[in-house]
Amino acid sequence: MVFEIVRRDGLARIGRFQTRAGVLETPALLPVVNPKIFTVTPRELYDEFGFRALITNSYIIKNTPGLKERALEEGLHKLLDFEGTVMTDSGTFQSHMYGEVEVTNEEMVQFQKDIGSDIGTVLDIFTEPYWTKEQTAKSIETTLERMQVACDMKGDMMINGVVQGSVYQDLREDCARRMASMDVDVHPIGGVVPLMEQYRYSELVDVVISSKKGLNPNRPVHLFGAGHPMVLALAALMGCDLFDSASYAKFARDDRMMFIDGTYRLAYMQALDCNCPACRGHTIESLRKLTRDQRTKIIARHNLYQITSELSLVRRYIREGRLWELAEMRCRGHPALLDGLRRLKEHTAFLERTEPISRDGAMFYTGSETRGRPIFKRYADRVMERYVPPTDKAAMFPDGGKPYNRVYGEQFDKAMKAGYTPIVTSPFGPVPAELDEIYPLAQSLFPEITDAETVTESDNLTFDFIEKMGFKEVIEADEIPDGGDMEYDPDVLRAKAIANYQFGIDVADAMFRGKIEIVKSRKTGKIRNVISDGEHILSLRAGDGLYTLRPEGAQRILEKIPSPRMRVIVNDDSVPFVSEGRNAFAQFVLDADDEIRPMEEVIVVDRNDRLLATGRALLIKSEMKSLKKGIAVKVRTGSGDEA
Repeated sequence: MVFEIVRRDGLARIGRFQTRAGVLETPALLPVVNPKIFTVTPRELYDEFGFRALITNSYIIKNTPGLKERALEEGLHKLLDFEGTVMTDSGTFQSHMYGEVEVTNEEMVQFQKDIGSDIGTVLDIFTEPYWTKEQTAKSIETTLERMQVACDMKGDMMINGVVQGSVYQDLREDCARRMASMDVDVHPIGGVVPLMEQYRYSELVDVVISSKKGLNPNRPVHLFGAGHPMVLALAALMGCDLFDSASYAKFARDDRMMFIDGTYRLAYMQALDCNCPACRGHTIESLRKLTRDQRTKIIARHNLYQITSELSLVRRYIREGRLWELAEMRCRGHPALLDGLRRLKEHTAFLERTEPISRDGAMFYTGSETRGRPIFKRYADRVMERYVPPTDKAAMFPDGGKPYNRVYGEQFDKAMKAGYTPIVTSPFGPVPAELDEIYPLAQSLFPEITDAETVTESDNLTFDFIEKMGFKEVIEADEIPDGGDMEYDPDVLRAKAIANYQFGIDVADAMFRGKIEIVKSRKTGKIRNVISDGEHILSLRAGDGLYTLRPEGAQRILEKIPSPRMRVIVNDDSVPFVSEGRNAFAQFVLDADDEIRPMEEVIVVDRNDRLLATGRALLIKSEMKSLKKGIAVKVRTGSGDEA
């Protein structure tokens, strides 16, 4: 089994999952196919809709004589006439719905192997949301015992390690952690269908995030039963890679049509405002006049088109680094989903670990829930811990347009000459003048009419900042006295402040020494390069206002800052390639700084802490050390390139 992260947006991942039936791009949805009733045939799912994987139920096949014989004789793929990856369920859901199934775990695992399932499933215990903690904990032990048996039996069949734990976050995380140590290939999060059926999305968020905390990042995560288009963006945002849906067919048999904003009964709909291939040429009236079987087939196909359309959009937003925006918009389509989005804020510290340092495009504010994004926490933490004011007094400016130095250039200069550090009160909170062009401060769009929650949170953070900085005096911008004569170099102040914010005060101190020269763009007047004692240590990116690390700067860090800070350590096999400027791949990483975030500037070293290259990390430490394929660091300059 190989799972590779190709692109990422926080926990959300565009991945390549290799199965024996082929490569599956994630996020992916697996339609559930009842082996006895093909509402839409597997061949149509593959050829017309482009699905490269599906789920069918091995328990039903085993207990249906005609199907059982054919599956054992012909194999599952030929039985279904499906070329892609086939995952099989074990009967757990039947047990949940109808009571105990008359089959053992060993029998079901062996049967799935015998019929050629690509990904089999253990006969786990479905943990109900209403179960007691003691009852849940006991059932988890049974599931884990069965999981170990399945791992020992699986052979060349992949196996699902289903994370259970009801609504108890500590049990979910513990189950996930123990499951992650086993030889499983996919991690479904089970027992969540009742939560989704009852619109308990805030609890669903707790269940998924607590499971993610314990799981191994080198395996895809499957959210069982999550196949409605309205939940796909939120589920992907939480790091789920695979989904499944039986609802496309089940709803169709009940004349219910799925849309991104909910499910609607045909009998109550006033118009058919859908132009998908299934609905094209139909009106509400013409659809109602069809026979039941005809309607079922058309509505099922409509539901599938809604799912595939939304999933394509989710993938695009991940590639563009904008999935938060899509998830926020989708979650405002239903109050229960909005509860789920708001609950995510309670998990911000965990989400921040995979939040990119910067993105290519601007950050769009869509509402007060946007403040729950990890980027807000990161900025608040760093400005509090890493900013060093150049004076012991502050002058406060209102948010008057960006970039602040262009709007307030003369006033900022007047403030500094008078001994006052200019601070702008923004939707992010306090913005020191030196930091006004870094991501996301300059690369964000907020409405001019600010909501009360943003104003309150910004004011509170600004108050805490002023107190933390220990300013002896704080005045408003219109109170700055005339005639100040304090001398200062705004470019050097800016260069050092950005380095403090991006790397930490100790790292910046290790790089900045002796005479500091600033090279500026003739066209824009912005900082381009930082020269320290004649060595080019840093270059400032125009797009996000943050630095790229030069080898000279990296060497200074290695001399002063203990390992593994800012390092990615690779094995001996990788040394000659990385030093020549080739990318560092995950399978060669020995260790890394636990504080590295995606898109962070890092130093690639060998086991003796010798500089090999500088570049930007694409993965965090746990991903680098567990993934067997994929780029860990996109190398910019190898040490051999400088020779």
